Amino acid sequence: MRTTLTLDDDVAEAVDKELRRRPKGTLKEVVNDLLRAGLHSRRAAKGAPKFVVRPRSMGVKRGLNYDDIGGLLEEVEGASHK
Repeated sequence: MRTTLTLDDDVAEAVDKELRRRPKGTLKEVVNDLLRAGLHSRRAAKGAPKFVVRPRSMGVKRGLNYDDIGGLLEEVEGASHK
């Protein structure tokens, strides 16, 4: 299929960079390869299973005052936290 396509500056720069990386590649080959890669990764992302994070109670460590953030940081990270 023949078509006219207007590329944004950042996209044109990325295509030019890829052309320089592959000196024997034609503009047609590079653009087709980049489009295929983008479409393939988009399809792969749709089919990927969702990663679910389940919250867990970590409890409260005895002896730490969670209302005193400065003191808590000093206790956990040492005096160099500042």
